[in-house]
Amino acid sequence: MTSPSPITSTSSPEKIQNALFGIGLFYLSLWCLSTLDASGKWLLGVGVPLLTAVWMRYLSHLVLMSMLILPRKGIRILQSRAMKWQIMRALAMLVASVCLFNALRYLPQAQATSIAFLAPLIMLAMAPWLLKEPKRLSRWVAAAAGFVGVVIVIRPGAGLDPVGVTFALAAAFLLALQHICTRRLAVDHPMTTLFWGGLIGTVLMTLVLLFRLDESLSALANLSAWRWLVMISLGLSGGLGHLLQIHAYQHAPASLLAPFIYLQISAATALGWLIWGEFPDRLTWVGIAVICASGAGIALYEWQTRRH
Repeated sequence: MTSPSPITSTSSPEKIQNALFGIGLFYLSLWCLSTLDASGKWLLGVGVPLLTAVWMRYLSHLVLMSMLILPRKGIRILQSRAMKWQIMRALAMLVASVCLFNALRYLPQAQATSIAFLAPLIMLAMAPWLLKEPKRLSRWVAAAAGFVGVVIVIRPGAGLDPVGVTFALAAAFLLALQHICTRRLAVDHPMTTLFWGGLIGTVLMTLVLLFRLDESLSALANLSAWRWLVMISLGLSGGLGHLLQIHAYQHAPASLLAPFIYLQISAATALGWLIWGEFPDRLTWVGIAVICASGAGIALYEWQTRRH
């Protein structure tokens, strides 16, 4: 007997309304995360050091989480039942942020985002070994199709900087590791994971910048008011994006929201076009379509499989 999906259930129209509201929140979160990437790319373009931008991204994220989470949840929200995975996830997310920001320095935002979206497919392909999940041919086919899409995007005639491509691919693998750690952290409250990611990243980046203190202080001292605002917005847009996603998952199941994550490429393309006049050519769009179809397709397939 097939159980009703969250969208087609006849039990109450409120389920449909909640699901649509969750999808709306999820799409807003994707725009926030694309704004984070665009702000980082812009700051690096005007001369802000990479590590300084990443440090500010984590610091403002931590301040936002402290203001929103601690007054409501208290200090108990810091208690984790899987601290090892919290640390591993935070490290993977931190290095992925450095790699992705560096990729955005060399690549248009749409292309960098598309390459990074290999991460969910890599995670699914590696799940049998890393998460002890059943081996599924469909996941490997989807991952292979995603790699074909990336090859089309980074083809020799695309004119993409190989340094940027290398950093984007590294970010994809690190984000896949982050996703795997996040799956292991299902035993913890989402806010706990969100807070520890910001805290560990802030502490580590602060320690790193102590060895480059003169460069960092000089860069911060020469920032205009507008650049300071953009710097602070890094953590705000990232933190808001993650908070919106948490609330989206409270209104709609993750299996329903999974295909919509690829809409972030549309947000990245729009921002790249509005700010820098970057727009992918036709063949690049073919590669992007292959990546999106492989990821969204396997998400829809597994959702349908779970219903039976």
